[in-house]
Amino acid sequence: MFQKKFALETHGEGEIIDMTVEVTGAVRESGMMTGLATVFVGGSTAAVTTIEYEPGVLEDLARALNVIAPREIAYSHDRAWGDGNGRSHVRAALVGPSVSIPFSDGRLLLGTWQQIVLLELDIRPSRSRVVTVTVTG
Repeated sequence: MFQKKFALETHGEGEIIDMTVEVTGAVRESGMMTGLATVFVGGSTAAVTTIEYEPGVLEDLARALNVIAPREIAYSHDRAWGDGNGRSHVRAALVGPSVSIPFSDGRLLLGTWQQIVLLELDIRPSRSRVVTVTVTG
């Protein structure tokens, strides 16, 4: 097993960051040829997934998350804590904090248009996120 962490600075709710290069680098650095790379972000208001990193589909994802957990409704979390990020927690829980991608011949088995992304879902203007890549062979 091999593990690598890296930090990402985010700049507000809705930012989507392509992490494919960093994850590819962790797999390469591991020296393993076949296995599984698990990408995890700590925190309950960010998420990790795969998507085609293209402006139209990124906009579609943001719109879909707003339909599922809209800004305009009241959240019990907000009433309890007063921090206004109830929707952030709901969205992060639905997408999830991690994704696992198999690799073979030292290369991630991603589809042609598939990238690994971090979704910043918190309402704060900036955050420092720590992403952990665990490579098992």
